[in-house]
Amino acid sequence: MKKQFLETGEIVTTHGIKGEVRVYPWCDTPDFLTDFKHVYLKKGEIKLTVEDARVHKNIVIMKLEGYDTIERAVTLRGQVLYISRSDVKLAEGEYFVQDLIGIKVIDDDTGEEYGVITDVSQTGANDVYTIKNGELEYLIPAIPQVIIDTDTEREIMRIKPLEGLFNPD
Repeated sequence: MKKQFLETGEIVTTHGIKGEVRVYPWCDTPDFLTDFKHVYLKKGEIKLTVEDARVHKNIVIMKLEGYDTIERAVTLRGQVLYISRSDVKLAEGEYFVQDLIGIKVIDDDTGEEYGVITDVSQTGANDVYTIKNGELEYLIPAIPQVIIDTDTEREIMRIKPLEGLFNPD
């Protein structure tokens, strides 16, 4: 079952004296976090209204309603920020990393099961999925030539492996 609230970053410190906080984003780009009207603390238990959000280098500077002083903002340091899944519209072929972790990877042609995705690494050119099957671990590139279909509802990814990917001989 997919989680309603998704981890999206951590409040690392304050910014200035007017209650702004610096958020280290856990998403593809810091810009992603600037479009939300609400963020959440404590796995969705506490809803906060975002008054302003902007990117500064690789950090998001965020002003949250009710946090108007540095003393008040410092109480947020170290907190994980969450977003609601219902506030996000993903483009076709885009997925939340946490929805990919644990799904089965099978060969589109043979039906052979290679294992489950245990990690997603961002390499710059394309993501790389770590597939684990018992003690064996494989890395597959997340490119259209390999990934045929991803069904996060059924928790299955169908792939067409590159030659030698699973059998290096």
